[in-house]
Amino acid sequence: MPLFSIRENGMDAIEQTNFESEKMLQRMVEKSLIAIFNCRFVATEFSTGAKHAGRIDTLALSEDNNPVIIEYKKIESSELINQSLFYLSWIHDHRGDFEIAAMKSLGADIEVDWSDVRVICIAPGYKKYDLHAVQVMGANIELWRYRLFLNSTIYFEEVYRQTYPTENTNIEPLIEGSAKNPVMVEAGKKAALTRATGNYTFDQHIEGKTPKIRELVIAIQEYIFSLDSGIEESPKKFYVAYKISQNIVCMEVRKQHITLYLKLKQGDVLHPPPNYRDVTDIGHYGTGDAEFTVKNDADFEITKPFIEMAYRKVGG
Repeated sequence: MPLFSIRENGMDAIEQTNFESEKMLQRMVEKSLIAIFNCRFVATEFSTGAKHAGRIDTLALSEDNNPVIIEYKKIESSELINQSLFYLSWIHDHRGDFEIAAMKSLGADIEVDWSDVRVICIAPGYKKYDLHAVQVMGANIELWRYRLFLNSTIYFEEVYRQTYPTENTNIEPLIEGSAKNPVMVEAGKKAALTRATGNYTFDQHIEGKTPKIRELVIAIQEYIFSLDSGIEESPKKFYVAYKISQNIVCMEVRKQHITLYLKLKQGDVLHPPPNYRDVTDIGHYGTGDAEFTVKNDADFEITKPFIEMAYRKVGG
């Protein structure tokens, strides 16, 4: 879909362009990791060693403290997915290397959560064959498409995200030539196995809770999903995150109530309701500094506008 500039007598389409090099795209994203994906920068052009002879474009740490690999292409290329799959396999065998790099960049007290590894591919487009390959391999690879315009505007769109591998999936990557490449086949198997065993589930968070709390959780879940079909549910150990490119809401399900942490600043909540608390300087699980306690339907109705506000704030 083209981008239009609104003028007094109508609209004019803005011409698309592209970066002169992949490095320009990479540098721009690395400088804006917080704004785009809410990730903290760890390293650029990270060497995988003489044996593997590769360089990961960008390493980062997500807001949930998960490792993040980002790879870039300024043209459509199946090589991008091949590389990403290889690096996903590599990082699971070299956790210490990543943790050392993270501590050097972010401080010695940084904690890394290995229950999930996020891999982001960024390119101007993807072939149907590549989309099918990612779907069947079962790995946690996100495909993002960008559009660069002559008015210094760039648009990012998520094309595909593999949340959980499907049952009985053929996990060998179906990328051209991969059937003859045992390294890539093994990488695909390892990525899918890690993805299948390393995740928490939504049901675990509501297990053993009262019917009242369970119904309230489901109502909150349905409302968040109704805001945008692109919102993803990402269960963690202590909370359930709802996100697009970054977290919007983190939900902790407790015995007597539900705690929601929204991506809002103190100044965003101009008329704080009784169930709100600013937790900017208070330690808590999940991300977001606006805490809302939901004990019943009335609390939920009060909180709904703030959930939508958080969705808008992160770019929804």
